[in-house]
Amino acid sequence: MSSKVKAGSQGFLKKYVLDEGLCTGCGACVNLCPYQVIYHDRTVQLHPCDLENGKCCASCPRTAADHTPLRKLLFEPADLTPEIGAVKDYYFSRAVDPHLRAVAQHGATVTALLELALAEGLIDSAIVSSRDQQFLQNGALVKDRVEIRKNAGSKFIVSPTVAAFNQLVTQEAGNVGVVATPCQALALAKMKSIKENNSRISQLKLVVGLYCGWTLSMEKYTKLLSEKNIVPESIKKMDIPAGKNILELYTDDGAISIPFDEVQACIRDACQYCMDSTAEYADVSVGSARFAGNWEEVREWNQLIVRTEKGREWVDLAIKRGVLEVWEAPAASLQELKDAAANKKKNALKNIIRKSGSVKNLLYLKSNDAVVKKYLGVKGKNRTEKKK
Repeated sequence: MSSKVKAGSQGFLKKYVLDEGLCTGCGACVNLCPYQVIYHDRTVQLHPCDLENGKCCASCPRTAADHTPLRKLLFEPADLTPEIGAVKDYYFSRAVDPHLRAVAQHGATVTALLELALAEGLIDSAIVSSRDQQFLQNGALVKDRVEIRKNAGSKFIVSPTVAAFNQLVTQEAGNVGVVATPCQALALAKMKSIKENNSRISQLKLVVGLYCGWTLSMEKYTKLLSEKNIVPESIKKMDIPAGKNILELYTDDGAISIPFDEVQACIRDACQYCMDSTAEYADVSVGSARFAGNWEEVREWNQLIVRTEKGREWVDLAIKRGVLEVWEAPAASLQELKDAAANKKKNALKNIIRKSGSVKNLLYLKSNDAVVKKYLGVKGKNRTEKKK
């Protein structure tokens, strides 16, 4: 085997993603071959591979790709916005069932939509994030309401969901839905664009995206919990209350608040280079609601972006069946979301340029991409050059 690193090979992935600290832990490169695995919340290469153009590299959300054809493949051009991707409809939403809202996150929109999709035969199974006995997150294939509710709620810890998709989606799994963070949804979108991809991706019928600003490094986070004398297994749910600079943990012993300054030190380095906060490559995207009012009232609602026609049919059916209630969010709320998303894009680009040392090297992004050009802020000049 040649020692030379070939473009598109596993060596390329190691040099430009893993060694550069860009790996998101999505698992897109895992379970495609036996050479790459997930260890705790990190991607590890066990043995070298000389495959020149491996799917592990092509599917990775942090290898360079032209996103313009991806957007054309998945969305209507008229729906695209530079800040948050495609928008057909924008709602505040929640599950009608109050018991479901009690066990799930915020308005339980994601759980309600998954349960409906299974009940109506839109999908036969779903890939969701599931916590194991060591407090680690893994992707799990679920086929009934009990399992969906068991795994409801946000964890803020990376889950190799796409690795589970690669491993668990077989013909027996039937049509599949996936709950995905922004990087995971992008990986799945890249898989759809690979013409020679296997039949597995054709079983992917629905993607519900989760808003995400960051995830926590398992090693740093468990150390913080240990310092606070918090038993990880006791944590049932996690939340970031609006207007409060804290991470709230719901445990067997009640709610515990940790100042966000302490939590911030546990955020994965790779997250600072991510431009997507609203899972732009999903059929629908869901986040916590933000509107004027008492937090206890606000926290029972979600923001819901409908991105594709398939997503619109899904949401319309949920409303018709009486499992989801929605109200059209005001334009000011949508603009607030766009502004927040635009700020993340700008900050990510600044961090990328700072890391690479040059505006001409945007790591995994293409400088000619329309969205990148809009938020780049610097046109064609190397940041390391002195101003004349």
